[in-house]
Amino acid sequence: MERENMSFPNAFVLLGFSEFPWLERPLSAVVLVSYLLTLLGNSSIILLSLVDPRLQTPMYFFLDNLSLLDLGLTCTIVPQLLANLWGAEKTIAAWGCVTQVYLFSWTGCTECILLAVMAIDRYVAICRPLQYTLIMRPQVCVQMAAASWSSGLASSLVQATLTLQLPLCGHHTLDHFFCEVLVLIKLACGDTTVNDLVMSAGSIPFTLVAPLTVLISYIFIVRAVLRLPSGEGRHKALSTCSSHLLVVTMYFGPAMYMYLQPPDNSSQAKLMSLFYCSITPLLNPLIYTLRNRDVKTAWKRILQPHGWLSSLKDR
Repeated sequence: MERENMSFPNAFVLLGFSEFPWLERPLSAVVLVSYLLTLLGNSSIILLSLVDPRLQTPMYFFLDNLSLLDLGLTCTIVPQLLANLWGAEKTIAAWGCVTQVYLFSWTGCTECILLAVMAIDRYVAICRPLQYTLIMRPQVCVQMAAASWSSGLASSLVQATLTLQLPLCGHHTLDHFFCEVLVLIKLACGDTTVNDLVMSAGSIPFTLVAPLTVLISYIFIVRAVLRLPSGEGRHKALSTCSSHLLVVTMYFGPAMYMYLQPPDNSSQAKLMSLFYCSITPLLNPLIYTLRNRDVKTAWKRILQPHGWLSSLKDR
């Protein structure tokens, strides 16, 4: 394979799951179903919080942001994946590849910070209940959400721009089912030391500070819960955190496993990426819907005759 430098190609070849051709058809059916359910589930959570005043709290405000991130991630990756699984050509246009690189980095980094922000919200709710409404004011919640989105955007602009400026070698085949920074770096002919250093330093807030914030928050939460006198109070306090803790585990677990894999273990990395891009956005709304009494009550209220109108009148 030629190794000379070349200009940015008009299209890239995505190998995807071509090493398992028998898997592509059944996989496309699973991805399609999960895609449709993801759109329905996350859109429903956003709609519920808009029409039901009982869900207009800081926790559901941050949950709306999480749903927006899941929708953005899914709509960026999955349609191209389905097209490649169904079609004979496994290609993606250059503009589509660039879009995936920027949006995948943006949504991934933003979600790291947002999950840490949600952990802080749960800490204030349980450890500082009397001061909760004072601390988590609407203005503060908007600022925290804006900080999450802007930090993810800043990281994406730096990482993706540096990567796209690298000189490419004489091929444009990506051993993945979508475009991301780590995969494109493998095509580079030039020195990637600066990219590696910037990526390592830039990932600290998202891969170290954010999980550490979640861990410290839950240490204080557990200490506060254990001090509660009644078992019912402890159960109620922990139930408000269980959904978020499960989502955090599903997010950071596969992400860490994926990026800690050796470079030659591409098959497992792709499967974990598929779980992260397709299954996790589907499970997030299900977890918050099935494990949350407020959301289930809101659904019943909306589905009842004239429930929609009564919700709007309450506003």
